[in-house]
Amino acid sequence: MADSLRGGLRAQRTCFDVYYYDLFVRVNVLKKSIDGYNNIYFHTKEKFTELQIDLFNNLSITKILFRGEELKYKRIADAVFITFPNKQEAGDTGKLYIAYKGIPINAKNPPWDGGFVWKKDANGKDLVGVACEGTGASLWWPTKEYLGDEPDSMKITFNSPTGLTCVSNGRLINHFDISDHTTNWIWKVSYPINNYNVTFNLADYVLVTDTFIRSNNSKLSLDYYVLRENEWKAKQHFQQVKTMMACYEKMFGEYPFTRDGYKLVESFYWGMEHQTAVAYGNQYQNNKWGFDFIIIHETAHEWWGNNVSCQDLADMWIHESFATYAEALYEECTRGYDTSVAYLINQKWNIQDKQPIVGPYGVNYDHSDNDQYYKGAWMIHTFRNMLANDELFFSILNGIQKHFALECINSDQLVQYINDQCGIDYTWFFNQYLHFASAPVFTYSLKQKGKNLELYYKWKSDVQEFRLPIKVVSYVTGEYAARKETYIKIFPNTGWQKVIIKNLKAKDFAVDQTSAYCKTDLIKKLKGINL
Repeated sequence: MADSLRGGLRAQRTCFDVYYYDLFVRVNVLKKSIDGYNNIYFHTKEKFTELQIDLFNNLSITKILFRGEELKYKRIADAVFITFPNKQEAGDTGKLYIAYKGIPINAKNPPWDGGFVWKKDANGKDLVGVACEGTGASLWWPTKEYLGDEPDSMKITFNSPTGLTCVSNGRLINHFDISDHTTNWIWKVSYPINNYNVTFNLADYVLVTDTFIRSNNSKLSLDYYVLRENEWKAKQHFQQVKTMMACYEKMFGEYPFTRDGYKLVESFYWGMEHQTAVAYGNQYQNNKWGFDFIIIHETAHEWWGNNVSCQDLADMWIHESFATYAEALYEECTRGYDTSVAYLINQKWNIQDKQPIVGPYGVNYDHSDNDQYYKGAWMIHTFRNMLANDELFFSILNGIQKHFALECINSDQLVQYINDQCGIDYTWFFNQYLHFASAPVFTYSLKQKGKNLELYYKWKSDVQEFRLPIKVVSYVTGEYAARKETYIKIFPNTGWQKVIIKNLKAKDFAVDQTSAYCKTDLIKKLKGINL
């Protein structure tokens, strides 16, 4: 459903920039309720007397203060429009205090449906957590619900029942018991963070610690908060984290949040890329490819989604396409390129080609398919093979992480950066895969002329300039399982071309489907084409 109230930019949002959140949340397990406050520190960018903050309307606001004065506000759906008594001037800074309380919505199917989860573990102890990507962080705390405005840092304090551990983002800087049988847990995030990545998990956790030592001997702390009964299992299963880190740092550059460390937090849903506190709920299972895809995929988001972030949900492919391709790259790191291609081919059936990967902007767009994952991953794979230069390809991936580090960007910025690094304008390529639903179609016709085969071919595409090179069979030896194929690269565009392939029968012709994502269309009788 389109939600321009939350997804759109207007003067009440563009007038200020958040640079720090100081969030306090009390978790009442018995009542399944929360209460607390958020101190929102901001810079004034433009003059204003009214600004917008977001908080789900099932949560009540008890007080809003600015410089000691209580402010008036009005609520429209899940938006809160706050009126200031005096005009705030550009260049000013301020702190807005918002106190709130209520019963947050329950997650019906986390993490895809946002909300709270209240459960018990096998020993009858409480398990509480939240996931809110898409649904929005404002389902549980007052925030500026705009992806393009991340705080530079954040403090998060939770008050929860004593005897349970509350895990959140960043580093744990203190925890202490309160006289009312509760404990305060204070976490500090020292980097910018997406508001939907702010999280907590409350359970009877034990902490398993490890260290990733880089090739330069620098260290990254690895902390695993797991349910007590899974401690031994986690120690064994999470060994793959160090292999993954070595792979990703080679492919993408250094882990972006070294100061805050890396955590896996056992959750009661599949997983989520919460920054430096990755939710893990895959029951310690590897897939048939030999790895735990939840660990591999969700951790890739530390680079693609958390370090380099999109400004609008319409561009979530920047997060999901690269994280999905990272799964194949991990397979390439551990088992080789051919196996990684087999992994991608195994995912291809998920592609639907029913709507563009990039959605409409400014409406809090909710993708109804998985093409931003699988088609996007195949787009990246196709681009890599089109470049035919892995040194350049991986330098681009590393460069994106450095050039846009800790920034929120859009598709155009990313494509322009790639064009600049290549020295060639590939906008036509990305336009076809990102902005149109249909896949490019390799349209061809075959005419046998004695021993030789005439191949007539072109691209059928939405983008007139589309000109992706593709490989086709040029020579075959053996049959069935012993068949071996030799390929040549041809350079179709949207106009008909012809090539003669010597000593090839029509029955042996094939289009390579391992290095590019496209559809094919064989025209049995081509008429009216003279080349």
